[in-house]
Amino acid sequence: MNALIALVCLALVFDYINGFHDAANSIATVVSTRVLTPRIAVVWAAFFNFIAFLFFETKVAGNIAKGVHPSVVTLTLVAAGLVGAIVWDLITWWLALPTSSSHALLGGLAGAAITKAGFGSLDAPLFIKTGIFILLSPAIGLILGSLLMKIVMFAFGHLAPNTIDRNFRKLQLLSAALYSMGHGGNDAQKTAGIITAALIASGYQAAAHGGRPHVPAWVVIACFTAMGLGTLTGGWRIVRTMGMRITKLAPVGGFCAETSGAISLFIATALGVPVSTTHTITGSIVGTGTVQRFSAVRWGVAGRIIWAWILTVPGAAFISAATYYAATRLGLKP
Repeated sequence: MNALIALVCLALVFDYINGFHDAANSIATVVSTRVLTPRIAVVWAAFFNFIAFLFFETKVAGNIAKGVHPSVVTLTLVAAGLVGAIVWDLITWWLALPTSSSHALLGGLAGAAITKAGFGSLDAPLFIKTGIFILLSPAIGLILGSLLMKIVMFAFGHLAPNTIDRNFRKLQLLSAALYSMGHGGNDAQKTAGIITAALIASGYQAAAHGGRPHVPAWVVIACFTAMGLGTLTGGWRIVRTMGMRITKLAPVGGFCAETSGAISLFIATALGVPVSTTHTITGSIVGTGTVQRFSAVRWGVAGRIIWAWILTVPGAAFISAATYYAATRLGLKP
């Protein structure tokens, strides 16, 4: 029982770190356009991160919980996966790179599981679907962002710049709320899935045969609370990269980026796909920037971010594999 409690606490630590690491996804655009101050922006984002559990089913959590075959899952394996994700998140936070906590978590689980039982222990369809969305989510965000920006420019381009700016400063409050809700709805569920897997591995919950396991209400509320608290602390190093270094945003661009990102996340969460909120909003920001002019995007910064994306799954997997190997050699149950 003590080991399970320790693992739940570790999972909530990851969720907290996910909150402040990915806070930039929710608030970077609204801060960089000066619609909200940083302090108010994190409170705004944290509130909508938290209440997201009222609006979304737990499909993502259920899919994460069955990502590794139940016969392979142990508390040591799950803990090693969480350590891999946490360490990778802290490294990329220090480097101010907006990487995916979701993919770090999946990579961490996969690394420990493969070390224990080989590739056959993984839920291949889930990992294949996630791999496809590594490519699709930024592309969808980019296409939606550029399309929405063009529609807005066509509809409101005849108005004076000051009028457009004033109106979209108000609308960006709505788009930031929607994106924060989408972020909480998809990301907090991943940790809920990990805790559910640990409950099954410990025998406190029965495994679902062939379907998604049930996610207890207390797990959902705890995870959304931890993410909301993490978002409250902000992730200012990554906020600067996301909101100011990729491209210069005005309120109209911030609205288009956040709205297109929110649409992408709502669709993915409804389908039960654990996508990267980081990939989605980055693609949306790039999409809105290219509409103004192609050179408005700082492609050198974008290139560094893409390399960090590529390295996330293998990097977290390597750390978790090494952690699992060391833990079992020290006498912990495999």
